[in-house]
Amino acid sequence: MTRAIAHALLPLLLIATMPGGPAAAQPAAPAPQTTWAALAAPAAPAAPATPAPAAAAPVPGPPITVGDEKMMTESMQAVVEARKEYGAYDNPAALARVNRIGYELAQNADFYKYPFSFVLVNMAEPNSMAFPAGQIFVTRGMLDLVGPDDDMLACVLGHEIGHVIKEHILHISRRATLLNVLSNLLVAGVLISAAKNPPRTGVEGPYDPRVGYDPGGGNRVQGAAAASLIVSELMLRSYSRMQEDEADQVGQRLAADAGYDPDGVERLWKLMESKAPQIREYGYLQTHPFAQERARAGQARKGSWSIQRPKPADLFRQRTQQVLVAYAQKQRIKDLTAPKKRPPQEPGRGGISLEPPKPPQTISEVVTEMALATWPRGKTADSIRLARLHQLRDTKLAACPGVNPAGAAAEALPPAEPPEGGGQRGRRPGGPRGGEGGGGGMRIARIPGMEAGPCAPELHDYGAVVRAYHKELVEVQALDPMGPLPPLVPTLNGEIAELETQRRALYPRALEVWNGGVFETAFLVAFVSNFPDSPEVPKVALFLGDAYSRTGNEIEAVNQYLIAWRAEPDSAFGQRARTGLRNLTSSLKELAALQELANQDQDPEMKKLAGQRLATMSKTYDDVANGAEYLRRYPSGEYVVPVLDRLNVLADNLYGEVVLYQGFGGDPSKAIERINKILTNAPLSPAAEKLRDRAVLEAEKSG
Repeated sequence: MTRAIAHALLPLLLIATMPGGPAAAQPAAPAPQTTWAALAAPAAPAAPATPAPAAAAPVPGPPITVGDEKMMTESMQAVVEARKEYGAYDNPAALARVNRIGYELAQNADFYKYPFSFVLVNMAEPNSMAFPAGQIFVTRGMLDLVGPDDDMLACVLGHEIGHVIKEHILHISRRATLLNVLSNLLVAGVLISAAKNPPRTGVEGPYDPRVGYDPGGGNRVQGAAAASLIVSELMLRSYSRMQEDEADQVGQRLAADAGYDPDGVERLWKLMESKAPQIREYGYLQTHPFAQERARAGQARKGSWSIQRPKPADLFRQRTQQVLVAYAQKQRIKDLTAPKKRPPQEPGRGGISLEPPKPPQTISEVVTEMALATWPRGKTADSIRLARLHQLRDTKLAACPGVNPAGAAAEALPPAEPPEGGGQRGRRPGGPRGGEGGGGGMRIARIPGMEAGPCAPELHDYGAVVRAYHKELVEVQALDPMGPLPPLVPTLNGEIAELETQRRALYPRALEVWNGGVFETAFLVAFVSNFPDSPEVPKVALFLGDAYSRTGNEIEAVNQYLIAWRAEPDSAFGQRARTGLRNLTSSLKELAALQELANQDQDPEMKKLAGQRLATMSKTYDDVANGAEYLRRYPSGEYVVPVLDRLNVLADNLYGEVVLYQGFGGDPSKAIERINKILTNAPLSPAAEKLRDRAVLEAEKSG
């Protein structure tokens, strides 16, 4: 094993040898402090400050295993892709609640074939689902729906646990095939046939009035779109009536055994029935059918179980954590020895790439996160937290924003001329010093010398690192607010202090670059992040708004103009930012940008104009990515229903074009482009459902 691999394995090897008991029962020695002087020279990132623990002590209780490692890996690959597709829901309190209730139920299931784990997904639709190796998804929409009612949430989680222990997914052949395809995909491709039931003769297919007879061919989609197709089908495929009823029975029994009211399921069904139609079409009622029959069956079972006295699941959670950590360690070795693949570059909406594309999360990284959520106390959890923070720290303080993976510097923006009003499309902003007089415009350009070797320290995002440390600190302290000081707290405070020292020491150099008037967009972003309270931030935000406006990134342009305007509304820069917003409002196409302006109250006239334009654009916008971005940012926004309706229309139009381009004399590249748009931006639409029905589940491994 190479030295690089051994160094990368160190945190997980240490974690794997740690006992999983509570921090109070197993005090940790303070971690050695890292010297941070090297941070000024990014070529030498600091080493992890993780302490070497004692040998692991197994937690007593029935052993939890990984019964089938292949199935575990297939399920975890589905989890990774689903998180990538829909996004993780970053809500520590909600995750802690789901894990607490989930493990209180799981410890009564008498199921040890796989370790249970719980994942929150950032989907507005109320839904939940289970993978065969014990991974259970709960969407943000479901948490919003059940609210603070723990009985309802217990019944939801118990139902999914029931699917796992009864192994229902293994009895649905297409779901099992989907898991197998996804694990072998990596992601090479999935064939979208040119007809829902492609002919086996290869002569000609069914007649379509738009294109005539379908030749029965197809197009192979790859990468994120292929994974999206498989993951969305996994999440939307429903069970049989018998399987749903069986899972309901298990869920109600587990809820009662854990001290929750099994009648919570009756309240859940009534709540479901009272909600908007889109829940029936896209959410829980689609993937968990037979609502009325199940509601009647649940009511008939009322009183079948007596509610037991609740008991904590601490030991069960610690045993589960040990299994997850051991599995993550094995996967980490596989990740490090596997051939490296460069992540695909997907340009953002607006054309400015501020950071190199982030590599997708690996199975080992996701499982390690699960292990932390499973039992967030003790030495194992502390080591996971530190390893995660150190990885972020070393990455952020060594990376060059705006530099692509091959090492080439980002393109400089063109010379700028000072505007009179500011923010108008096509106008060029002037610099704080260099842009005034003499015809010298401010240029957002490369920092001299950046092309060779590590980038300048002022491009490093200390602010993001410090915020991550503080977030971790708050989570640790919230575990037991009335208890003794957790051992990790002094370590975090010490590292935060040293990071803050480095950040403050960077300020004079950053000011020098700013006042020099020659810098790149990444410097402006880093400046705002590193020094959010500095008096220069309103001016920096104004220039960022101008830069985003010129390149068509309307959402970020509006956000930065608002920062500048709100910080100093009566200053010259504040007024320029307000003018920039007014100039943009009448021509904005991005729904999320319009919603941001409609939400502000500083300028009633602008608010009214943005609201009126949003009401019109929500029904007439012409880009599926526009609607998808609005729904992602404003899942409970006022215009969700018309935006969703329009998104489905646009996706269906794209589907018609797919059929057209798959016909005789068609254009395969255009068909693939439109398939990708549907699966990426409207994965829950009826058009995406048609594509899923036409997917030929034969994945080809890449050579």
